[in-house]
Amino acid sequence: MSTPTGVHALVRRTHEDRVLQALREHGALTRAELSAQIGLSRTTLSEITASLLEREVISTLPPRGPIIGRGRPAERLRLDPTAGQYVGIDFRHSLVRVAVANAARELIASDTAAYASASTWDDRIRTAFELVDTMSASAGINVDSVRGIAVGLPGPFSSRLPRPAEQSVDEARRADAQRVRSAFAERYGADVLLDNNTRLAALAEATWNTRDGVDDLLYIRLSFGIGGGLVIDGRLVSGSTRIAGEFGHTRVGGISTECRCGKRGCLETLASIDALLRRCREAGVPVASLDEVQAAADKGDPIVLRVIRETGAAVGEVLGGLAIAVNPAEIVIGGEVAMISDTLIEQIAETVAYELLPVGSYGPRVRRTELGDEGGAIGGIVALLRRTPLLSGYPQDLAVSAAPSGARTTTSARRSGTNG
Repeated sequence: MSTPTGVHALVRRTHEDRVLQALREHGALTRAELSAQIGLSRTTLSEITASLLEREVISTLPPRGPIIGRGRPAERLRLDPTAGQYVGIDFRHSLVRVAVANAARELIASDTAAYASASTWDDRIRTAFELVDTMSASAGINVDSVRGIAVGLPGPFSSRLPRPAEQSVDEARRADAQRVRSAFAERYGADVLLDNNTRLAALAEATWNTRDGVDDLLYIRLSFGIGGGLVIDGRLVSGSTRIAGEFGHTRVGGISTECRCGKRGCLETLASIDALLRRCREAGVPVASLDEVQAAADKGDPIVLRVIRETGAAVGEVLGGLAIAVNPAEIVIGGEVAMISDTLIEQIAETVAYELLPVGSYGPRVRRTELGDEGGAIGGIVALLRRTPLLSGYPQDLAVSAAPSGARTTTSARRSGTNG
């Protein structure tokens, strides 16, 4: 096949870019599904996919399901799995989660490593490097083929993280973000994307396990801290100063407990891990961990169940107000607290429904996370795959100008909501 030149080459490159992006976002698609996604004619799409197949940028998969009747079933096209690997990293309260996917949007490895909650960022980064090295040896990850790394960081109110006493939280976060970006870029020679870890988890919940995705989704993570994310019209919302999703610092009516952010009555003072344990103890149940709270709830302890219902009502109040504003199709509850009892999820759903009464019969689906503590890392991979793909096979002067943009091996941590 001759090499395209001039305007024709640029047009073809644009079409190929759209084909590759659709396959990155949605996984394997038939030609008819591709055509519907990107709007190319059958003739143009056939020419583009033939070229990509010849260059081994994409490959074919057999049709879905049994072959019924006559006619040739539609084969599916996917990005060649060997075309590159993408790494998602989620730094949390006392552990780091690393997930790796190939170019065909298949998750090939996922694992965690722990560190002390008071660890410096240098220690946390070192732990992540060691985990990637371990996964490379056990899961066949080729660090030389990594095309992009996405790192999820905690929210702006991360006063728990170590920093000099004279340094403000904002200054510390900027310095820490630059340290993280530089360390991973230098180590792996790949483009590094940074975002809030709970926002990335929201993106994963909206897109990873479904072909079409959920266009409008509201996600909240109930852990040592409380954060969240909004997906609106299929896009992750960051906000003008990139703090969208800090739901934990929304005030709850009738609450005056002082929050670490400096305000009083924040949701985090009621529904975080430490707050839930404290409230159970104040009510007369001497629990020391979430496992003990869950065990008491499973036995039907009336005091613990009351505290859980109160927690669910507070979370539902905040989410209900947000749902009126953004009208999501789904509300997803993640984090370790979300795993302790179905009563919590049921109470959240009930309170959200009550808050939505003024707007009629609309009601989003309220559910527990499907991705557990992998959500933040997987969301990072999704964000990388949504970037404009790198094309190959063009003359040097026409190359795309861009930085290098399902079985699991091990999952050390239980599939909970997160670790902060």
